[in-house]
Amino acid sequence: MRLHVIDGTYELFRAFYSKRPDHRAANGQDVKATVGLMNSWLTLLQNEAEAVTHVGAAFDNPIESFRNDLFPGYKTGAGLPPELTAQFDLVEEGVAALGVTVWSMKQWEADDALATAAARWADQVEQVRILSPDKDLGQCIRGDKVVLVARHQEKVIDEATFVKERGFPPSSVPDFLGLVGDTADGIPGIPGWGEKGTAAVLARYGTLERIPRRFLDWDKKLRGAEKLCTALLAEEQEAALYKKLATLVTDVPLKETLEDLRWRGVPRAKFEAFCDRMDSPTLKARPMKWAD
Repeated sequence: MRLHVIDGTYELFRAFYSKRPDHRAANGQDVKATVGLMNSWLTLLQNEAEAVTHVGAAFDNPIESFRNDLFPGYKTGAGLPPELTAQFDLVEEGVAALGVTVWSMKQWEADDALATAAARWADQVEQVRILSPDKDLGQCIRGDKVVLVARHQEKVIDEATFVKERGFPPSSVPDFLGLVGDTADGIPGIPGWGEKGTAAVLARYGTLERIPRRFLDWDKKLRGAEKLCTALLAEEQEAALYKKLATLVTDVPLKETLEDLRWRGVPRAKFEAFCDRMDSPTLKARPMKWAD
């Protein structure tokens, strides 16, 4: 059996900004993103090749988390369209109406819930498939036991693929993002540390902590050692903070057991009532497996 864990926030944003026609609920609310996501996930759940047996989905609700207390520049929900944020609670209700376990994150982020699920249940299933293209989640990859699935690109990334493409191991992702930065999350990174050079350094040393603080001690094959080392020493504390921001939490107190995540089908009454509220007869007719 497999465990699928889905980055709901990414999927919601993708549906909101898609070219799908606008859609409004019976009460007039813009629900394009919610209905689009539910349509997409029904395709996933009913895909025989994907073979979904156990599934959970995580959402940022709100966008802010404990990381905002650590660093004022960390990403926030400021500037998001109100038509999108108005669907944060609604989409969680809709996903639950698909029979999927929902993790609504407030103190933590959605990625923390996905990382926790992967760490907790990887050894109890054939494979954990993290459905997200988010580079942060690369740190969760473990052999072919825990993989990333960018399903809209039809791409599966296991550890061998990750190392081949990125040049450093998945465990070094927080170090990489701490040094290079991550504009999507508001992490500045260290000046002068570009992707190529950082990948080479981490391929040699693995972690921020193991990088020599004297450039003369660096592997002679690494280029720009003096410049990179000087920049790191100038912002060593900042680099440690940025790495902490990029490190996913793997002990979020998810209350479910693995059996609770078993997908038994779509609960008919709940789903049909939700579709009526969304004024979506097309969505209502799509399920092929009912839980009751």
